[in-house]
Amino acid sequence: MPKKFPPEFKRDVVTVARRGDLSVPEVAVDFGVSEESVRRWVRQADIDDGVKDGQTTTEATELVALRRDKRRLEMENEILRRAGGLLRRELAPKMSFPLVRDLAAEGFPVRLTCGVLGFTTQAYYSWLADPVSDRDLADAYLTNALIDAHVDDPAFGYRFLADELERAGVSVGERRVWRLCSQQKIWSTTVRKGRRGSGKKPGPAVHDDHVQRNFTATDPNRVWVTDITEHPTGQGKVYCCAIKDLFANRIVGYAIGARMTADLAVTALRAAIARRQPERVVVVHADRGSQFRARSFRAVLVAAGLQGSMGRVASAGDNAAMESFWALLQKNVLDRQTWRTREELHYAIVFWIEHTYNHRRRRQRGLGKLTPVEFELAFAPHAAVTAA
Repeated sequence: MPKKFPPEFKRDVVTVARRGDLSVPEVAVDFGVSEESVRRWVRQADIDDGVKDGQTTTEATELVALRRDKRRLEMENEILRRAGGLLRRELAPKMSFPLVRDLAAEGFPVRLTCGVLGFTTQAYYSWLADPVSDRDLADAYLTNALIDAHVDDPAFGYRFLADELERAGVSVGERRVWRLCSQQKIWSTTVRKGRRGSGKKPGPAVHDDHVQRNFTATDPNRVWVTDITEHPTGQGKVYCCAIKDLFANRIVGYAIGARMTADLAVTALRAAIARRQPERVVVVHADRGSQFRARSFRAVLVAAGLQGSMGRVASAGDNAAMESFWALLQKNVLDRQTWRTREELHYAIVFWIEHTYNHRRRRQRGLGKLTPVEFELAFAPHAAVTAA
């Protein structure tokens, strides 16, 4: 199966190839792709820029999107036609659930059908598993009891309300009472709601620390570390998210952009997966930044079979391997001059990582005075090197 590289990675390859500092074979070796891929990407870039005639990437993408939208509209019209009677009678959502089941059997996506009819997929699947659950019935009775108790004394919060239920002979946990009170907005009149989020604090860790400051690996694709840095230009800041393989300190994926969003981290991770194609579980270690705690980043980890890892709050030593790389980048690229444009700094970072750091001139004493690529070729198992 051919590798699928992110658009950002392809643009970096095209930029380096167009500069003319390196030949096409050298660019292919530096980026770990075939020469034909480099030539094909340059040809497509020429078409996209209007240098040559042909179908641009945007036109091809728009054509696919139009076909997809047409199919979606056809399905939405059919759903509305089939559900016309239910919608006119304004019945409860659960009355439409059998229709969702029937349409799903015909190939209609459940998410699309639920969205058109105006309820969540979670509600449908809950009904499908248990149309009338004992838990829902018990929660309804408890909610009524909580409302009655709160009306008698509005100053009571969920803990006092749980005590009132216990005195009435109802055995229920405080956590369940809290959930029901939160859903029904049954709050104590003496507590002002809405204060949460007024002060920024680091979010909770979504993974355990599987590295424990042991920044070594016995083979490639065992442990990756990642982080994000920034640097100003005349057009604004540039953000770089990089991923380093601890076996040979090789940068296996990166993304550069004008905003520090979860998409930046996701793009870097996808680039690393596409270039390395790991065949075992890889530990991906990061700090507690929101980009690495985002659902989109965690979804890519799960889809690729990777293991997330996170250090402690305000502890740079827990990710020292990436901090040392940022120090090198700062010294050798970022602080060398004042950068006028984002594109200028973007190219400088890409060229230094791929040509100098990974492949050519940045020999590391910790690797026996070899570059990361040379070290992998010399000491890594053949299969791992091939995958790289």
